[in-house]
Amino acid sequence: MEDIEELQEESGLYEHHRITVDRGQEQLRIDKYLQMRLEGVSRNKIQAAAKAGCIVVNGRTEKSNYKVKPLDVISILLPEPPHNFELLPEPVPLNIIYEDDQVLVVDKQAGLVVHPGVGNYTGTMMNGLLYHCADQTDAEGQPVVPRLVHRIDKDTSGLLVVAKTEEAQASLARQFFEHSSERKYRALVWGDFDEDHGTIVGNIGRSAKDRRVMCVYPTDPSLPDDQQRGKHAVTHYNVVERFGYVTLIECVLETGRTHQIRAHLTHIGHPLFSDAAYGGNEILKGTTFSKYRQFVENCFALMPRQALHAMILGFEHPTTHTTTHFESPLSADFEAVLAKWRTYAAQSRKE
Repeated sequence: MEDIEELQEESGLYEHHRITVDRGQEQLRIDKYLQMRLEGVSRNKIQAAAKAGCIVVNGRTEKSNYKVKPLDVISILLPEPPHNFELLPEPVPLNIIYEDDQVLVVDKQAGLVVHPGVGNYTGTMMNGLLYHCADQTDAEGQPVVPRLVHRIDKDTSGLLVVAKTEEAQASLARQFFEHSSERKYRALVWGDFDEDHGTIVGNIGRSAKDRRVMCVYPTDPSLPDDQQRGKHAVTHYNVVERFGYVTLIECVLETGRTHQIRAHLTHIGHPLFSDAAYGGNEILKGTTFSKYRQFVENCFALMPRQALHAMILGFEHPTTHTTTHFESPLSADFEAVLAKWRTYAAQSRKE
Protein backbone atom coordinates (compact mmCIF):
# COMPACT_ATOMS: atom_id res chain seq x y z
CA MET A 1 0.00 0.00 0.00
CA GLU A 2 1.37 3.40 -0.94
CA ASP A 3 2.13 5.93 1.76
CA ILE A 4 0.86 9.41 0.85
CA GLU A 5 1.38 12.25 3.29
CA GLU A 6 -0.16 15.63 2.46
CA LEU A 7 0.93 18.80 4.22
CA GLN A 8 -0.79 22.14 3.71
CA GLU A 9 0.95 25.39 4.51
CA GLU A 10 -0.65 27.66 7.10
CA SER A 11 -1.45 30.20 4.40
CA GLY A 12 -3.46 27.59 2.47
CA LEU A 13 -1.54 28.43 -0.69
CA TYR A 14 0.68 25.36 -1.01
CA GLU A 15 0.17 21.63 -0.79
CA HIS A 16 3.26 19.55 -0.12
CA HIS A 17 2.80 15.85 -0.91
CA ARG A 18 5.21 13.09 0.08
CA ILE A 19 4.61 9.74 -1.58
CA THR A 20 6.42 6.43 -1.08
CA VAL A 21 5.96 4.29 -4.20
CA ASP A 22 4.56 0.77 -3.76
CA ARG A 23 6.96 -2.20 -4.01
CA GLY A 24 5.04 -3.63 -6.97
CA GLN A 25 4.85 -0.42 -9.02
CA GLU A 26 5.97 -0.78 -12.65
CA GLN A 27 8.19 1.93 -14.13
CA LEU A 28 6.09 4.87 -15.31
CA ARG A 29 6.71 8.53 -16.17
CA ILE A 30 6.43 10.51 -12.98
CA ASP A 31 3.95 13.04 -14.42
CA LYS A 32 1.56 10.20 -15.39
CA TYR A 33 2.09 8.48 -12.05
CA LEU A 34 1.40 11.61 -10.00
CA GLN A 35 -1.68 12.43 -12.05
CA MET A 36 -3.07 9.03 -11.05
CA ARG A 37 -2.16 9.45 -7.39
CA LEU A 38 -3.22 13.08 -6.83
CA GLU A 39 -6.94 13.59 -7.23
CA GLY A 40 -8.00 16.65 -9.20
CA VAL A 41 -4.46 17.68 -10.22
CA SER A 42 -3.90 18.12 -13.96
CA ARG A 43 -0.89 16.75 -15.79
CA ASN A 44 -0.07 20.31 -16.94
CA LYS A 45 0.16 21.44 -13.32
CA ILE A 46 2.42 18.52 -12.47
CA GLN A 47 4.65 19.26 -15.47
CA ALA A 48 4.82 22.94 -14.46
CA ALA A 49 5.88 21.85 -10.97
CA ALA A 50 8.61 19.64 -12.44
CA LYS A 51 9.87 22.45 -14.68
CA ALA A 52 10.12 24.74 -11.63
CA GLY A 53 12.11 22.18 -9.64
CA CYS A 54 9.20 21.34 -7.34
CA ILE A 55 9.44 17.53 -7.75
CA VAL A 56 12.12 15.77 -5.73
CA VAL A 57 12.73 12.01 -5.80
CA ASN A 58 15.01 10.46 -3.18
CA GLY A 59 16.48 13.89 -2.49
CA ARG A 60 17.14 14.79 -6.14
CA THR A 61 15.17 17.16 -8.37
CA GLU A 62 13.64 15.30 -11.32
CA LYS A 63 11.82 16.26 -14.53
CA SER A 64 8.51 15.02 -15.94
CA ASN A 65 10.07 12.13 -17.89
CA TYR A 66 11.65 10.51 -14.82
CA LYS A 67 10.49 6.87 -14.47
CA VAL A 68 9.27 6.04 -10.98
CA LYS A 69 10.64 2.90 -9.34
CA PRO A 70 9.47 0.80 -6.38
CA LEU A 71 10.07 2.48 -2.99
CA ASP A 72 10.95 5.85 -4.52
CA VAL A 73 10.20 8.67 -2.08
CA ILE A 74 8.59 11.51 -4.03
CA SER A 75 8.08 15.06 -2.75
CA ILE A 76 6.00 17.50 -4.81
CA LEU A 77 5.05 21.08 -4.00
CA LEU A 78 1.82 22.26 -5.62
CA PRO A 79 0.70 25.90 -5.33
CA GLU A 80 -2.81 27.11 -4.60
CA PRO A 81 -5.07 24.16 -3.66
CA PRO A 82 -8.52 24.15 -5.33
CA HIS A 83 -11.15 26.51 -3.89
CA ASN A 84 -14.78 25.69 -3.22
CA PHE A 85 -16.18 28.81 -4.86
CA GLU A 86 -16.06 30.52 -8.22
CA LEU A 87 -13.82 33.55 -8.65
CA LEU A 88 -15.41 36.21 -10.88
CA PRO A 89 -13.85 39.29 -12.54
CA GLU A 90 -14.77 42.66 -11.05
CA PRO A 91 -13.48 46.19 -11.79
CA VAL A 92 -11.57 46.66 -8.53
CA PRO A 93 -9.09 49.59 -8.52
CA LEU A 94 -5.52 48.24 -8.31
CA ASN A 95 -2.04 49.76 -8.28
CA ILE A 96 -0.05 47.42 -10.55
CA ILE A 97 3.56 48.62 -10.52
CA TYR A 98 5.08 45.93 -12.77
CA GLU A 99 3.75 43.45 -15.32
CA ASP A 100 5.10 41.13 -18.02
CA ASP A 101 3.86 37.88 -19.56
CA GLN A 102 4.79 35.83 -16.46
CA VAL A 103 4.19 37.95 -13.35
CA LEU A 104 2.70 41.14 -12.06
CA VAL A 105 3.42 43.05 -8.87
CA VAL A 106 0.66 44.86 -6.98
CA ASP A 107 1.13 47.61 -4.42
CA LYS A 108 -1.98 46.82 -2.36
CA GLN A 109 -3.83 49.49 -0.46
CA ALA A 110 -4.92 48.87 3.14
CA GLY A 111 -8.51 47.64 3.40
CA LEU A 112 -8.36 45.47 0.28
CA VAL A 113 -8.81 41.71 0.81
CA VAL A 114 -6.37 39.67 -1.29
CA HIS A 115 -8.54 36.63 -2.06
CA PRO A 116 -12.20 35.71 -1.50
CA GLY A 117 -12.98 33.83 1.68
CA VAL A 118 -15.61 33.60 4.38
CA GLY A 119 -17.27 37.00 4.67
CA ASN A 120 -15.40 38.43 1.66
CA TYR A 121 -16.62 36.76 -1.52
CA THR A 122 -16.36 39.76 -3.85
CA GLY A 123 -14.39 42.97 -4.32
CA THR A 124 -11.01 41.37 -3.61
CA MET A 125 -7.65 41.94 -5.27
CA MET A 126 -7.96 38.65 -7.16
CA ASN A 127 -11.41 39.64 -8.48
CA GLY A 128 -9.79 42.82 -9.77
CA LEU A 129 -6.87 40.97 -11.34
CA LEU A 130 -9.23 38.62 -13.19
CA TYR A 131 -10.90 41.71 -14.63
CA HIS A 132 -7.52 43.26 -15.48
CA CYS A 133 -6.36 40.09 -17.30
CA ALA A 134 -9.70 39.40 -19.03
CA ASP A 135 -8.44 40.31 -22.53
CA GLN A 136 -4.98 38.77 -22.18
CA THR A 137 -3.85 35.46 -23.70
CA ASP A 138 -0.70 33.42 -23.18
CA ALA A 139 1.80 32.17 -25.77
CA GLU A 140 -0.55 29.34 -26.71
CA GLY A 141 -3.55 31.63 -27.10
CA GLN A 142 -5.19 30.54 -23.84
CA PRO A 143 -6.78 33.09 -21.46
CA VAL A 144 -4.42 34.41 -18.77
CA VAL A 145 -5.56 33.48 -15.26
CA PRO A 146 -3.82 35.32 -12.36
CA ARG A 147 -2.52 32.88 -9.75
CA LEU A 148 -1.88 33.75 -6.12
CA VAL A 149 1.56 33.03 -4.65
CA HIS A 150 1.39 34.68 -1.20
CA ARG A 151 -0.91 36.91 0.83
CA ILE A 152 -0.80 39.92 3.12
CA ASP A 153 -3.59 40.82 5.53
CA LYS A 154 -6.53 42.98 4.52
CA ASP A 155 -5.37 45.97 6.58
CA THR A 156 -1.68 45.59 5.72
CA SER A 157 -0.51 47.68 2.79
CA GLY A 158 2.27 46.91 0.34
CA LEU A 159 3.72 44.54 -2.24
CA LEU A 160 2.56 41.19 -3.60
CA VAL A 161 3.69 39.24 -6.66
CA VAL A 162 1.08 37.32 -8.66
CA ALA A 163 1.82 34.67 -11.31
CA LYS A 164 0.22 34.71 -14.77
CA THR A 165 1.16 31.14 -15.81
CA GLU A 166 1.28 27.75 -14.10
CA GLU A 167 5.06 27.63 -14.62
CA ALA A 168 5.55 31.03 -12.99
CA GLN A 169 3.29 30.08 -10.10
CA ALA A 170 5.21 26.87 -9.47
CA SER A 171 8.57 28.68 -9.60
CA LEU A 172 7.45 31.43 -7.22
CA ALA A 173 5.74 28.93 -4.91
CA ARG A 174 9.03 27.05 -4.57
CA GLN A 175 10.86 30.27 -3.68
CA PHE A 176 8.31 31.23 -1.02
CA PHE A 177 8.16 27.67 0.32
CA GLU A 178 11.96 27.51 0.57
CA HIS A 179 12.10 31.10 1.96
CA SER A 180 14.53 32.23 -0.76
CA SER A 181 12.40 35.25 -1.69
CA GLU A 182 13.10 38.66 -0.09
CA ARG A 183 10.40 40.24 2.07
CA LYS A 184 10.88 43.26 4.31
CA TYR A 185 8.19 45.11 6.25
CA ARG A 186 7.97 48.39 8.13
CA ALA A 187 6.08 48.21 11.41
CA LEU A 188 5.30 50.79 14.09
CA VAL A 189 5.09 49.01 17.43
CA TRP A 190 4.40 49.89 21.05
CA GLY A 191 7.38 50.30 23.36
CA ASP A 192 11.14 50.77 23.03
CA PHE A 193 13.80 48.11 22.49
CA ASP A 194 16.97 47.54 24.51
CA GLU A 195 18.84 46.36 21.41
CA ASP A 196 18.90 47.66 17.84
CA HIS A 197 18.10 44.28 16.34
CA GLY A 198 16.86 40.84 17.30
CA THR A 199 15.25 37.59 16.20
CA ILE A 200 11.96 36.08 17.32
CA VAL A 201 11.58 32.30 17.07
CA GLY A 202 8.36 30.62 18.05
CA ASN A 203 5.73 28.25 16.70
CA ILE A 204 2.63 30.04 15.44
CA GLY A 205 -0.85 28.51 15.52
CA ARG A 206 -4.43 29.60 15.97
CA SER A 207 -5.48 30.71 19.43
CA ALA A 208 -7.66 28.24 21.30
CA LYS A 209 -9.61 31.18 22.76
CA ASP A 210 -10.12 33.18 19.55
CA ARG A 211 -9.70 31.47 16.17
CA ARG A 212 -9.37 34.85 14.44
CA VAL A 213 -5.92 35.47 15.92
CA MET A 214 -2.68 33.55 16.17
CA CYS A 215 -0.62 32.64 19.23
CA VAL A 216 3.00 31.68 19.81
CA TYR A 217 3.44 28.22 21.30
CA PRO A 218 6.57 26.68 22.85
CA THR A 219 8.40 23.92 20.98
CA ASP A 220 8.33 20.50 22.62
CA PRO A 221 11.69 18.85 21.87
CA SER A 222 10.22 15.42 22.62
CA LEU A 223 7.73 15.64 19.73
CA PRO A 224 8.34 15.41 15.95
CA ASP A 225 7.57 18.46 13.80
CA ASP A 226 4.19 17.19 12.62
CA GLN A 227 3.00 16.85 16.23
CA GLN A 228 4.13 20.26 17.46
CA ARG A 229 1.55 22.85 18.41
CA GLY A 230 1.70 25.55 15.75
CA LYS A 231 4.29 25.83 12.97
CA HIS A 232 7.91 26.93 13.15
CA ALA A 233 8.32 30.66 12.46
CA VAL A 234 11.25 33.09 12.48
CA THR A 235 11.09 36.90 12.32
CA HIS A 236 14.16 39.18 12.34
CA TYR A 237 13.79 42.86 13.25
CA ASN A 238 15.94 46.00 13.17
CA VAL A 239 15.17 49.33 14.84
CA VAL A 240 14.74 52.11 12.26
CA GLU A 241 13.59 55.04 14.41
CA ARG A 242 12.82 55.46 18.11
CA PHE A 243 10.06 57.73 19.43
CA GLY A 244 10.14 56.70 23.09
CA TYR A 245 6.72 55.16 23.59
CA VAL A 246 6.62 53.61 20.09
CA THR A 247 9.33 52.38 17.70
CA LEU A 248 9.56 52.06 13.93
CA ILE A 249 11.20 48.77 12.98
CA GLU A 250 12.00 46.75 9.87
CA CYS A 251 10.92 43.10 9.90
CA VAL A 252 12.47 40.42 7.72
CA LEU A 253 10.54 37.18 7.35
CA GLU A 254 12.41 33.89 7.31
CA THR A 255 9.10 32.01 7.25
CA GLY A 256 5.64 33.10 6.12
CA ARG A 257 2.98 32.12 8.64
CA THR A 258 -0.43 33.71 8.99
CA HIS A 259 -0.19 36.95 11.09
CA GLN A 260 3.48 36.09 11.74
CA ILE A 261 4.75 39.61 12.43
CA ARG A 262 1.65 40.58 14.40
CA ALA A 263 1.74 37.46 16.60
CA HIS A 264 5.52 37.42 17.12
CA LEU A 265 5.75 41.08 18.13
CA THR A 266 2.77 40.76 20.47
CA HIS A 267 4.47 37.74 22.02
CA ILE A 268 7.57 39.79 22.96
CA GLY A 269 5.48 42.66 24.32
CA HIS A 270 5.51 45.00 21.29
CA PRO A 271 2.09 44.82 19.57
CA LEU A 272 1.66 46.74 16.34
CA PHE A 273 0.37 50.26 16.81
CA SER A 274 -3.41 50.46 16.17
CA ASP A 275 -3.76 46.68 15.72
CA ALA A 276 -7.22 46.01 17.17
CA ALA A 277 -6.99 42.21 16.89
CA TYR A 278 -3.83 42.06 19.03
CA GLY A 279 -4.54 44.85 21.51
CA GLY A 280 -2.47 47.53 19.82
CA ASN A 281 -5.42 49.91 19.59
CA GLU A 282 -5.11 50.64 23.32
CA ILE A 283 -2.64 53.05 24.92
CA LEU A 284 -0.01 50.56 26.05
CA LYS A 285 2.91 52.92 26.78
CA GLY A 286 3.14 56.52 27.92
CA THR A 287 1.67 58.90 30.44
CA THR A 288 -1.84 59.13 31.84
CA PHE A 289 -2.22 62.83 30.98
CA SER A 290 -5.31 63.68 28.95
CA LYS A 291 -3.20 65.63 26.42
CA TYR A 292 -1.15 62.53 25.62
CA ARG A 293 -4.28 60.38 25.49
CA GLN A 294 -5.81 62.77 22.96
CA PHE A 295 -2.62 62.73 20.90
CA VAL A 296 -2.65 58.92 20.66
CA GLU A 297 -6.38 58.86 19.86
CA ASN A 298 -5.70 61.30 17.01
CA CYS A 299 -3.03 58.92 15.70
CA PHE A 300 -5.47 56.01 15.87
CA ALA A 301 -7.99 58.10 13.91
CA LEU A 302 -5.38 58.85 11.23
CA MET A 303 -4.50 55.16 10.89
CA PRO A 304 -7.41 52.97 12.05
CA ARG A 305 -5.59 49.74 11.11
CA GLN A 306 -2.38 47.95 12.08
CA ALA A 307 0.78 49.94 11.27
CA LEU A 308 2.31 47.36 8.95
CA HIS A 309 3.55 47.85 5.39
CA ALA A 310 5.10 45.28 3.01
CA MET A 311 7.85 47.59 1.77
CA ILE A 312 10.36 45.42 -0.10
CA LEU A 313 9.81 42.35 -2.28
CA GLY A 314 12.45 40.42 -4.19
CA PHE A 315 12.43 37.14 -6.09
CA GLU A 316 14.06 35.31 -8.99
CA HIS A 317 12.07 35.89 -12.19
CA PRO A 318 10.52 32.55 -13.26
CA THR A 319 11.79 32.65 -16.87
CA THR A 320 14.69 35.14 -17.06
CA HIS A 321 16.08 33.94 -13.69
CA THR A 322 17.23 37.48 -12.93
CA THR A 323 16.86 38.84 -9.41
CA THR A 324 14.03 41.34 -9.27
CA HIS A 325 13.59 43.91 -6.51
CA PHE A 326 10.66 46.21 -5.77
CA GLU A 327 10.12 48.88 -3.12
CA SER A 328 6.88 50.54 -2.04
CA PRO A 329 6.82 53.90 -0.23
CA LEU A 330 4.93 54.02 3.05
CA SER A 331 1.24 54.76 2.63
CA ALA A 332 -0.09 58.25 3.39
CA ASP A 333 -1.74 57.22 6.68
CA PHE A 334 1.46 55.57 7.89
CA GLU A 335 3.55 58.63 7.00
CA ALA A 336 1.05 60.93 8.73
CA VAL A 337 1.25 58.96 11.98
CA LEU A 338 5.06 58.89 11.84
CA ALA A 339 5.13 62.66 11.34
CA LYS A 340 2.99 63.16 14.46
CA TRP A 341 5.23 60.88 16.55
CA ARG A 342 8.37 62.65 15.29
CA THR A 343 6.93 65.99 16.37
CA TYR A 344 5.83 64.57 19.75
CA ALA A 345 9.23 62.96 20.39
CA ALA A 346 11.08 66.16 19.44
CA GLN A 347 8.93 68.24 21.80
CA SER A 348 9.40 65.71 24.62
CA ARG A 349 13.19 65.93 24.29
CA LYS A 350 13.04 69.72 24.66
CA GLU A 351 10.96 69.59 27.86
